[in-house]
Amino acid sequence: KLYTISASGSAVDFHRYSERLTHVKQDKGIDESVPAFAILHDGAAFEYLIVGWWKNENELFLSVSVRESDQWIEDLTKYSFCIWDLDIVLHEKNSFITHLYSGTMNLKAYRQDMKQETEHVVALNRSLAPTLKSTSSVRGSED
Repeated sequence: KLYTISASGSAVDFHRYSERLTHVKQDKGIDESVPAFAILHDGAAFEYLIVGWWKNENELFLSVSVRESDQWIEDLTKYSFCIWDLDIVLHEKNSFITHLYSGTMNLKAYRQDMKQETEHVVALNRSLAPTLKSTSSVRGSED
């Protein structure tokens, strides 16, 4: 599942994040069998890549990468996700409970359950991310 957030309200360029996303997925062992989501966040000062995945029955693991001077840094003592990302994380928690933790194990339904569009949510062109199952975009954050 792929989401985007943009402080400026402009479309987020998936290609600026794709190499790092591939690296994080490989490094963390996130394959097609793992329920996961990513947030590509064009903040006011930095680009953030937040990747969340579910393991150990009901635990959400997170990776936060920030681009500093064209180099990606993953340092949770320096960077984390912001209030705008939490809206997506909350949706993902509820989606996980509904589709994977409520006695049903429906990964397909989980992947199709995207955060509903609001005035700040716009669909992202799926052709930009052919290996990801679902996309959505959240625009207008301050970070």
